[in-house]
Amino acid sequence: MTALTTAPTPPRVGPPEKRRRRVGFSQRLSRWDVKVSPYLYISPFFIIFAITGLFPLLYTGWVSLHKWTLIGGEAGYTGFDNFTAIFQQSEFWLSLRNTFMIFLLSSVPQVIIAIVLAAILNQNIRAKTFWRMGVLIPYIVAPVAVGLIFGQLFADQYGVINTALHAIGLPKIGWHSNTFASWSAIATMVNFRWIGYNTLIFLAAMQAVPTDLYEAAVIDGAGRMRQFFSITLPQIRATIIFVVITSTIGGLQIFDEPRTFDVYGTGGPSHQWETTTMYLWNLGWGPQQNLGRAAAVAWLLFVVIVIFALINYFVSSRISTSEARRGTSKQGRGRRSSTDRKGAVR
Repeated sequence: MTALTTAPTPPRVGPPEKRRRRVGFSQRLSRWDVKVSPYLYISPFFIIFAITGLFPLLYTGWVSLHKWTLIGGEAGYTGFDNFTAIFQQSEFWLSLRNTFMIFLLSSVPQVIIAIVLAAILNQNIRAKTFWRMGVLIPYIVAPVAVGLIFGQLFADQYGVINTALHAIGLPKIGWHSNTFASWSAIATMVNFRWIGYNTLIFLAAMQAVPTDLYEAAVIDGAGRMRQFFSITLPQIRATIIFVVITSTIGGLQIFDEPRTFDVYGTGGPSHQWETTTMYLWNLGWGPQQNLGRAAAVAWLLFVVIVIFALINYFVSSRISTSEARRGTSKQGRGRRSSTDRKGAVR
């Protein structure tokens, strides 16, 4: 018998098999740090917003669905009865009208004047640092001090403005009796405080515009007004939208100026300058002391502000986009004409 023999297996040729490296705790920790640390860095904002913004908003909505008084506290669920009662009060609609009119009389001139002042301060003028700091002084003045100052200016009997009008033979204006006059006076107080603040925002945006655009415009023969409308405004359109939205939010929440417009702080004898925030305060902490209805007014004001902010955003973006397209087309025509002139000279 012959014995069967198996051939020996040849040795494996190639690189040796690598052992799987064990990941240590420090390496895992570093990986977690890369993945989790960005969320930890931004988490303080969301935590603070949830505590000071989101929770009060939701809690106010919950209070608006209950009968809630300042002294007695919660007294049962009422559903939308508070909203129905608010809609049936003429004082609520009057406060909305006053708020919208004061907002229009203050925000529109405020943005326009701020853009013009920013364009002036962006020029090479003497003591420009002094003027840039000076426009911010009204912003740091306390609202109560502003109310006292303008209370002397707009006093009905012995105010500075009425005294000057009487001196030149013009009739005095009833700043606290005439509705439109009271709106204009309060809007002047708002503009006094906020024009300088918005001016610096527009100035920072104008300084970020590339100088190459202005140099090309000068070569094409564009004057300062053409540069302003064709270059400056389209380049700062994002800032304009931001200022318009913030002005809308602040204008619809106005409280300090109408509150300090007279010594009583009730919005006038006929509520002719009572804003929605003042009406809210009178509901919750005035004679009614009805926090449920005050919370309902707060939620209605929140919805109104969101709607107006969205409308302002779309309108401002549409206007800015059309201006940018118009300016780009004009610059293109100017460059083509300058190229044609150079070709004709050659």
